[in-house]
Amino acid sequence: MVWPFSRRARKSIARIEVTGVIGAAARKRVLEALKDIEERRFPALLLRIDSPGGTVGDSQEIYTALRRLQDKLKVVASFGNISASGGVYIGMGAEQIMANPGTITGSIGVILRGNNLERLLDRVGVSFKVIKSGPYKDILAFDRELTDPEKRILQELIDVSYGQFVRTVAEARGLSEETVRSFADGRIFTGEQALELGVVDRLGSEDDARRWAAELAGLDPDKAECIDFEEKKSVLQRLTPGRSHTLTLAGQQSGIEFSLPALNATLDWLEFERTTAGLPLWLYRP
Repeated sequence: MVWPFSRRARKSIARIEVTGVIGAAARKRVLEALKDIEERRFPALLLRIDSPGGTVGDSQEIYTALRRLQDKLKVVASFGNISASGGVYIGMGAEQIMANPGTITGSIGVILRGNNLERLLDRVGVSFKVIKSGPYKDILAFDRELTDPEKRILQELIDVSYGQFVRTVAEARGLSEETVRSFADGRIFTGEQALELGVVDRLGSEDDARRWAAELAGLDPDKAECIDFEEKKSVLQRLTPGRSHTLTLAGQQSGIEFSLPALNATLDWLEFERTTAGLPLWLYRP
């Protein structure tokens, strides 16, 4: 596809912001934006990350696309309030990384959670009859405890995913795997600590990262335009930009109000929890 304004793009910086949990929707949006950026021949990309991480596969696909893009343009990542676990992983796809001194980052590791409702089901008198093709087909079933062999299988799965994470960080940051494992135990740390550990390259704001991307691409930081590849908004969001909506429960006298953006964020999180139950996650869970 030939873009009519590609000349403008070649003198500008593309910007993508990744916020919230990383899942299928975030992956689809970011990959589509990266394709547009490549076709329009931007010389640099500013990747703003404000995410606690998310699913393993989606994080890996974003990382892989960013690494491929490095052959065609400069990629600088800016860590915001939080860039942890899968947020760190996709950041490894950038050529250079900048974080605020107080950014919460790290949480390099894997977590898998399942629900055991066996005692609750016993209390209400509900049981399940299961016919399966093999002993592990219903692993992580919510109506029973894990067996020891199942625990070993899941731990091996976690260990393999963890090894992939460690190798990627080591390769991207020029560190040994042993060095990465010394701080990749799930702990979180600040941007300042991340600089000392070699996880990021510099400390600074998003604007500092933008200027750095411009310099790397041979652009004037004071003149280079930053073009934002924003998430596509719904019709309702476009009709009501910037408004703060609230819902009042049980009449005005209840004093209970909910912000619609906060409510939507909560519902999105609950949906993420539902759809990722039993999956290995690169996610910081405070």
